[in-house]
Amino acid sequence: MSGRQLPLIAESVEALDRAVEAATTALLTRQQPDGHWAFELEADATIPAEYVLLTHYLDDRDIGLERKIATYLRRIRGEHGGWPLFHGGDLDISASVKAYFALKAVGDDPQASHMAEARQAILRHGGAARANVFTRTLLALFGQVPWTAVPVMPVEIMLLPRWFPFHLDKVSYWSRTVLVPLLVLMALKPQARNPQAVAIQELFLTSPLEVRDWPTARNDSAWGKAFRALDRALRVAEPYFPKAYRQRAIDRAMAFVAERLNGEDGLGAIYPAMANTVMMFDALGIGAQDPRRATARRAIDRLLVIGEDSAYCQPCLSPVWDTALACHALCEAGGAEAATRRAAEWLLARQETRIAGDWAARRPSLEPGGWAFQYSNPHYPDTDDTAAVVTALERIDAPAHRDAVALALRWLRGMQCTDGGWGAFDADNTHVHLNAIPFADHGALLDPPTADVGARCVSALAALGNPEDQSVRRGVEWLLCHQEVDGSWFGRWGTNYIYGTWSALAALNAAGVDSGGRPVRRAVDWLLSRQREDGGWGEDGRSYWDGQPHGIAAAATPSQTAWALLGLMAAGEVDHPAVARGIAWLLANRNDEGGWDEPQHTAVGFPRVFYLRYHGYRLFFPLWAVARYRNLVLGNRGRVLHGL
Repeated sequence: MSGRQLPLIAESVEALDRAVEAATTALLTRQQPDGHWAFELEADATIPAEYVLLTHYLDDRDIGLERKIATYLRRIRGEHGGWPLFHGGDLDISASVKAYFALKAVGDDPQASHMAEARQAILRHGGAARANVFTRTLLALFGQVPWTAVPVMPVEIMLLPRWFPFHLDKVSYWSRTVLVPLLVLMALKPQARNPQAVAIQELFLTSPLEVRDWPTARNDSAWGKAFRALDRALRVAEPYFPKAYRQRAIDRAMAFVAERLNGEDGLGAIYPAMANTVMMFDALGIGAQDPRRATARRAIDRLLVIGEDSAYCQPCLSPVWDTALACHALCEAGGAEAATRRAAEWLLARQETRIAGDWAARRPSLEPGGWAFQYSNPHYPDTDDTAAVVTALERIDAPAHRDAVALALRWLRGMQCTDGGWGAFDADNTHVHLNAIPFADHGALLDPPTADVGARCVSALAALGNPEDQSVRRGVEWLLCHQEVDGSWFGRWGTNYIYGTWSALAALNAAGVDSGGRPVRRAVDWLLSRQREDGGWGEDGRSYWDGQPHGIAAAATPSQTAWALLGLMAAGEVDHPAVARGIAWLLANRNDEGGWDEPQHTAVGFPRVFYLRYHGYRLFFPLWAVARYRNLVLGNRGRVLHGL
């Protein structure tokens, strides 16, 4: 056996080779004919339930499809009786209310055992009155609660000047696209057709007409008190707003949506915005055959995953992200050059270069050049995808992609925030006072800089440009300033501190930060302290709540074990016994096709609100880690040479 000794692994290098080969084959078999990858993106019960309720709102039902969705909803119900936000999680009141409502709409008997158990669990947690603002808005559209259950958000917001404390440019892309059509619905207050006349009053401890303490974002700051006072004033004043201004605001909302309708990829290419758009068109009397509404409706159906017995609706599609990460894994494994070149051509065709999107409100002179997450979303490219794509293109064929990469790197530099970090979709989206508005109880109104996104940008700029670049230096300083007390980094888009710590260690390595220095050593110590006795790593969505442990879960997962290993190897720890134990765990936990299984949610849309299960993570991250370990061991080098 050549190269380094493989501590604690009884298998030979040939066994590593076989594992890499089998996982590579499993990944290649899922490549689409045009070169890209698109894995399922699963969340919780919320989106499938909302899809069912949307069809009942419109009286546009597909009985066979909704029965399949009902099967899915019954299957993912938790042992506590309700529905969690992530695999094995606690009951979430909002997801549970929507899932129960959808099942009752489909025709499940309220006295059936699963419905009775769900109802009792919901009532034990305070009933449907404790659901979040978005859920209560849906219930208001179905006439289940009065509109007083929802904080006032007048459509006249569309007319506010940019200097006003609240403006659409000051909130995140997802908030913007979801909110604009919703403002029209909140102004017109239409009622769902609800052909089965389904009601869920049994989910309330007190009649909704008698509830006076509907939950809102509780903030006792000066801004919080001011916004609550404004909400009370608007409730009194809104009926007297001039009709001309209201119509002008609705027209502006329509213009916003029309500009960003995005064909069959949908407004913002995310389900909530797309569903609100269809309901807005309906409320405005735009018929189902109108091309705008028909296209928006088809965009929603593209999110469906339909099997023989069950079905669900995805929150969005992730082909660019999936393809970039698959390319990284295959480049690490080697031997798949034809596949990665085809993927690179597919990615190049999706660089967003024609439209200065919403991000240009903060960076008006910046030339576009990023990539979006979905098939098409030209107004909303993001820095995370862009960094992952350009580093993949450089690995595949740097000379062939020089111009596209250079343009993207200029865009990444231009999107750096004033404090040196990076947000995902906007620069300097840090108007924290807006978290105090009563409507913002989901806590995800903004898109501030985060460690994982900033780390990816630092990695790309350092690996493909100059580690001494001012943007890189400022990005490194931001990361070092935001390291947690325990040595880890927060993971905004992946669960959680394991993800953030891998991302940061990869960035520090790419930027040439001393691996023997205190920041890296503290991060290494933290990762080592979180390794499980079986050799793997795991972390669940509870770590996003205050007071919950970081880097701990009931079981290890393939993707999180891979992140920990990639982080340790980026820190120069390829020879550490913990790395060998982690590789051994991955080798021992493969499935019959040579890949891995992972039922857990290891990513996040909005912390504490919305979690994600990328079905591709179980394939490309473990392959990436095992292949890198093999390459480092056989290459007799201790330092990872690539940025990620």
